[in-house]
Amino acid sequence: MNSDQASPAAAIAAGTVAVVLPAAGKSQRFRGAGLKKIFALLQGRPVWWHSANMLRQRPEVGQIILVTAKDDQELWHAQSDELERLRVHCCIGGEERSDSVRCGLEQVSDHPLVAIHDAARPIVPDSDLRAVFQAGLESGAALLATPVRGTLKRLSGDQQTCSTIDREGVWEALTPQVFRTEILQNAYHRWRGRPVTDDAQLVERAGYPVRIVAGSPHNLKITQADDLLLATALLATRSHPAGP
Repeated sequence: MNSDQASPAAAIAAGTVAVVLPAAGKSQRFRGAGLKKIFALLQGRPVWWHSANMLRQRPEVGQIILVTAKDDQELWHAQSDELERLRVHCCIGGEERSDSVRCGLEQVSDHPLVAIHDAARPIVPDSDLRAVFQAGLESGAALLATPVRGTLKRLSGDQQTCSTIDREGVWEALTPQVFRTEILQNAYHRWRGRPVTDDAQLVERAGYPVRIVAGSPHNLKITQADDLLLATALLATRSHPAGP
């Protein structure tokens, strides 16, 4: 993690950050009443709404682009009122997450910063958003992350034994991940189709340093149906804006 800058940080102007919310995944690990995880309800609202609403509360956020699956267009049409209220623009994504992010990037207008945030992360703290936006402005590439706390094990090839992995200096990547728009566009332009697990990895491969911003472990990604129970409990402990 980079050390704090000695000089005062420049303020981010309102509307500086465009946000891309990938929401075209298949939710293969999620089993909840036949719905994809982004449509599952938390406090009576779909998961995607909580993610978009928290971002819309931040003055730095201008454009929000929700990247959707072609097969889900009927479901999104049914939620058009909420999309309009939150000023969310939708576009069709691709087969893989990286394809969807690229589709979203093509929709970004004149914004110096772009943030990529999982649509299935509905409870990122407001203070974390503010911190990672600021770090993205200062460094050009930043992501929220949290130190790995548990003991890590690597399973052997025969899946019968394991070995312990040193967790010193190991962090779990979260989102949002925030970049100067031209840096992320350049990283995608140079991408040659090698597998990537997040956008920061693609930016690293393009030769740019990425700053880590310590984030809350409560920044939960909904992956399985049981995660909704924890997310519901976490939402109940905080004051959650009702949205526009």
